[in-house]
Amino acid sequence: MREWVLWYLINALSMAAFPEPLLQELKYDWGIDEARFVEAHNVPAQVSVRYHRIKGGAIEAKDNLERVKWCGGAYYLPERPVFTLDPLYHAGAYYVQEASSMFLAVILEHLYKDATGLKVLDLCAAPGGKSTLIASCLSPDSLLICNEVIKSRNAILNENITRWGYSNAWVTCNDPKHFTALSGYFDAIVVDAPCSGSGLFRKQPQAINEWSTANVELCHQRQQRILEDILPALKEEGTLIYSTCSYSKVENEDRIEKLIKAGEVEPIAIPVSDEWGIVPSYSKDNVLLGYRFYPHLVKGEGFFIAVCKKIGSTGMLKEKRTLQKQDKAIESQCGHFLKEGDYNFIRQHNEQYAAFSSHFEQAYNTLQKYLYFTKIGTEIGAPAGNEWIPAHSLALSLDFKGGVSVLEVDRKNALKFLKREAMDIESPAKGWYAVCYKGLPIGWVKAIGNRINNYLPKHWRIRMEVE
Repeated sequence: MREWVLWYLINALSMAAFPEPLLQELKYDWGIDEARFVEAHNVPAQVSVRYHRIKGGAIEAKDNLERVKWCGGAYYLPERPVFTLDPLYHAGAYYVQEASSMFLAVILEHLYKDATGLKVLDLCAAPGGKSTLIASCLSPDSLLICNEVIKSRNAILNENITRWGYSNAWVTCNDPKHFTALSGYFDAIVVDAPCSGSGLFRKQPQAINEWSTANVELCHQRQQRILEDILPALKEEGTLIYSTCSYSKVENEDRIEKLIKAGEVEPIAIPVSDEWGIVPSYSKDNVLLGYRFYPHLVKGEGFFIAVCKKIGSTGMLKEKRTLQKQDKAIESQCGHFLKEGDYNFIRQHNEQYAAFSSHFEQAYNTLQKYLYFTKIGTEIGAPAGNEWIPAHSLALSLDFKGGVSVLEVDRKNALKFLKREAMDIESPAKGWYAVCYKGLPIGWVKAIGNRINNYLPKHWRIRMEVE
């Protein structure tokens, strides 16, 4: 209780300094109720999670939780647990995502419910909330490119995509301008643009001190440059989904209206229930520009999202058809780990091998010429003589066949494994084991006589103390 009171006092002090220029814009341009809006920022942000549609079955009692109205499989939690100390989080059973941004699920359902063979780009993807949501919505023969140019954030994105387990979600580390060469390649591009962050003031009160009109102007220039760089890569009649966690019109509606007036895109209306509290945003000419989320009207944070169709063509890049030579020796060593299917096996820059569906062979041959990949398909491991050392991501992948020896552990030992500490169990028979918690793999160990070697990557290790 004392912690909540302390949080309230700190947050309330921060709200007292809520930027006046921003409040004036919201009040006079958008007609918000200033008192209710500010008051909403003086209560803790709602915690929401989205359960994996396959792995999420390990979660118990979730049906007793309040649902996020615009996203299936998403719920609000009554309080914020310590997610780091939940083995199911590390298994990829759920993703902690802000509820407003889950509106992307409605967009994908409306536009691509039965679509197959799509190519989708999530341009500013870290830490991975929207990418994991998109991956859950796409058909198995669709390809998702999750991009993050900042290396430290790319590493976080890579881990989250690995936990989610979809082998058709690949990770790249490229500047937006690198995608310009991929003319007309993508069916849909999601741009969750870097912004001034005013929509997250409740979750991050310290961000108020960093807000300024100068920073808003800097952000809007960056956003314009990103859109100019990325639009050529969108195919004719492809979908541009643009979003920010900012309230500022210059970062949101102005960006979309500029594209509309230039004849580059036209808006797409998305069905929105009145009871959700989401506010459609229109230009002075009554043209739909997007949707606004305010914390005093929705159970979520400040957010803006717009959906547009590209009009006009910039040509279409032809995929390279050269076939990759398959290493049959590698396939014979590790193919049995994977579900039945036709796979390509490639050696990566870290000497590990990765596998992906042969359906994406042409896409891989094309994209590797232009993009720097940090994750392709499922990393499956590396040979060591006559033995195969399985990769951590193999255990978490939905393509993992199973059929190997399993070491089922309780929460105490799951956390010991995740901390790379000795587990309180007797060493099983010699060999490799998939360590599982509530039936979900969380990594690998190898039993060697009276010792168990932990193969959890060191940088994945939990450093928090376990109570």
